Amino acid sequence: MKIRKIIIQLAIATVALILILETVFMVKETEQVVITQFGKPIGEAKITPGLKIKMPFIQRTNYFEKRYMEWDGDPNQVPTKDKKFIFVDTYARWQITDPLQFFKRLTDERGAQSRLADILDGETRDFIANHDLEEVVRSVNRVPTSSGSVSEEIGDTLATIQDGRLKIQDMILKSSNQKASDLGIVILDVRIKHLNYVSEVQTQVYQRMISERFRIAEKFRSEGAGEASKINGEKERDLKVIQSEAYRKAEEIRGQADARATSIYAAAYNQSATSQKLYTFMKSMETFEKTFDTTTIVILSTKSELYKYLINID
Repeated sequence: MKIRKIIIQLAIATVALILILETVFMVKETEQVVITQFGKPIGEAKITPGLKIKMPFIQRTNYFEKRYMEWDGDPNQVPTKDKKFIFVDTYARWQITDPLQFFKRLTDERGAQSRLADILDGETRDFIANHDLEEVVRSVNRVPTSSGSVSEEIGDTLATIQDGRLKIQDMILKSSNQKASDLGIVILDVRIKHLNYVSEVQTQVYQRMISERFRIAEKFRSEGAGEASKINGEKERDLKVIQSEAYRKAEEIRGQADARATSIYAAAYNQSATSQKLYTFMKSMETFEKTFDTTTIVILSTKSELYKYLINID
């Protein structure tokens, strides 16, 4: 009898424990719960933390995250307004604000991720397709800076943007929230994580960049060659001016020397007869030295001034 009584008591305790576990449930601060009966939601969602009660066995609890959640999309190939194909990789943060409506429309977080992918990918594609590539890449109309004179070339290539990347992201966020307004969620933030050209376009872009750099380099080489020619021309001109000035001064000095020598010769010639003869003799010897050598043959008259000095040579 005692064993039977113990068994009955254990059975009653087990049933009571099961009833308690099926009746009472805990809602944490990071959770919110929707109670369903035969698959349909019953009553309001439980969003405050603490112990809650439901009907055992008939009703079930569906837990949903109260904190911010992340949606990470797959890279998609998108054409821009200026017909440039790019890969766009986006991500977003979202939150369940109405768990009852969320359950009715999306059932669970997996369904929400799929629906968010449809909304965000579609809105991203639409807004990027309505803007040029520069609008998607840049956020502000900044003034480019660079070392050297290449900055002049860069400054001419940057177009003025109207919206920019940040504004496009805000447009995507606003439009996506309008599309998701009846899903019981709110999209908190949308960001473009990564942009890149498709592989077919990357090679063309790189070749265009290389060609542009070569063009700028060739321009600098041409300007450098022109400047070098200018410097060399100025050098040759200055050199000729210096040489001409030096030649002029040398001729002046030579002329002054010849004038001085002539005056000395004239003074010597105007002295006594002996001095005059000596002068005549020296000039004759100088003439012989400059005119004759060992192979020279001359014919002189006996009246020549040079002849009288030759006949006295032994």
